[in-house]
Amino acid sequence: MDLTALSGAATIALASTIILLLVIRSWAAFAKSTTTTRFPESIMLEAAQRIRDKLAKLSHDQSVYLVSALVFVVVFCIFYLIPPQGMFDDVPRWQLILVLVLLGIAATFLIYQIVQTVIAKRKLLFYRDASMATGHALQKLTANQNRVFHDVATAAGTIDNVIVGLQGVYTVSVIARKAGRNDRATLNGDRLSFGEKHAISVKRSATQSEQLAKEIRKVTGNDIRVRSVIAIPGWEIESQQSSEFLVVNERNLAMLTGWKDQKDYLMNEDVESVQKLLTKRCTRFARK
Repeated sequence: MDLTALSGAATIALASTIILLLVIRSWAAFAKSTTTTRFPESIMLEAAQRIRDKLAKLSHDQSVYLVSALVFVVVFCIFYLIPPQGMFDDVPRWQLILVLVLLGIAATFLIYQIVQTVIAKRKLLFYRDASMATGHALQKLTANQNRVFHDVATAAGTIDNVIVGLQGVYTVSVIARKAGRNDRATLNGDRLSFGEKHAISVKRSATQSEQLAKEIRKVTGNDIRVRSVIAIPGWEIESQQSSEFLVVNERNLAMLTGWKDQKDYLMNEDVESVQKLLTKRCTRFARK
């Protein structure tokens, strides 16, 4: 194997790939900066919007990595089979070896990035579907001036869904976990158990609900309670022993309308104020 031809082809291929990556990244940044809409105040975030955005970015990154690998292989093969005469004849041997080492590192990094991207996409796909199923089911709860908001930002993190109506304010957090043969879930206090082996804490949902209640209080001036609902699509709820949380799946979300207390009912003006607040937060292009 001719070390000079191998290293020379690798150098040209690597330089061509880097230039291609710079062009792609620059064009993507330019396209993003020039993207506008004529309806910035009317386009709301949809169910699982942030998950869809992450998946779109991962898909774009995966395409860039694959195209870069293809360009490198094609350029490398061309210049290895038809090497430019005399271009690398005077290059010291140690520099040729260094180029091959750097090439090996770059190739390893590229393969690692592709694998990580594929794994991340597989994980997010189920989370996206579970969140979309929950969000679309919530859209059916239109009585009592209910409105549903998705991906609501708070100081304690982003809440998957929030429903606001005359009967109160509810946060609906989605926990996406694939069900096995044992698809029974139980809630005991703040511990949610899946089947017989896995259990997680749902305290984070309560923390987000409390934070949203504080932020609503600043707007309305009233102490409004925000109830925490946990949605686990694909699971059957066997039992739940908690007054702080309600656990549902994508098929029985209507249960939350029966989980109410007259002390949590809102006046029309409070409903309007809270919905205006969340509309402003969940306007898609207002965040940019």
